[in-house]
Amino acid sequence: MEKLSESAIQDKLTENPNWKLIDGKWIIRKYRFQDYLNGIEFVQHVAQLSEKMNHHPFISIDYKLISIKMTSWRARGLTELDFTLAKRFDELYLQHKN
Repeated sequence: MEKLSESAIQDKLTENPNWKLIDGKWIIRKYRFQDYLNGIEFVQHVAQLSEKMNHHPFISIDYKLISIKMTSWRARGLTELDFTLAKRFDELYLQHKN
């Protein structure tokens, strides 16, 4: 995958407003859950999807708060795949947040 330009990244962030840009090469989002086990179930689905797509984010579990941080190592920055997965993770969150 090819690294996105700064303007393309800004366009993608507009489409994914819950994701924040860090250091110009990472995107991050925090997901809050009603209880611990819902968050863990969400992480399991994120991990399965990430494995299927062969693109693995950093995942942090802080009780009921899950943080996901992504970049594309090979491209040395953000790619279309990062934002595709961001959208898919947001869809998974809607299924698990209650």
